[in-house]
Amino acid sequence: MQIEKIRGHQTEQLFKAILELKDIEECYQFFDDLCTISEIQSLSQRFEVAHLLRLKKTYEAIKNETGASTATISRVRRCFDYGNDTYDEMLGRLYPDEKSYAEATRK
Repeated sequence: MQIEKIRGHQTEQLFKAILELKDIEECYQFFDDLCTISEIQSLSQRFEVAHLLRLKKTYEAIKNETGASTATISRVRRCFDYGNDTYDEMLGRLYPDEKSYAEATRK
């Protein structure tokens, strides 16, 4: 599993700190201190790509809407297909009325 590659004291400390954030404003402040603007934008872009893939948008539409490269879109898609299902789980919590990725891509 990929998770084992990132598991360690420093990562655990970071994740525990993230879980302690109390509201959206605290998130903005913490990530502003922790990351560069470019890093935050990249993470945000990937999450939006995941949302648009979940909505069955085409690569071209996603590229046009987000500015993401096809390599980024493909990477996110691989996470949906072979990852830990957490994009879909988090998006399901944010948008409970939408179909999951698996439901949206069934033929």
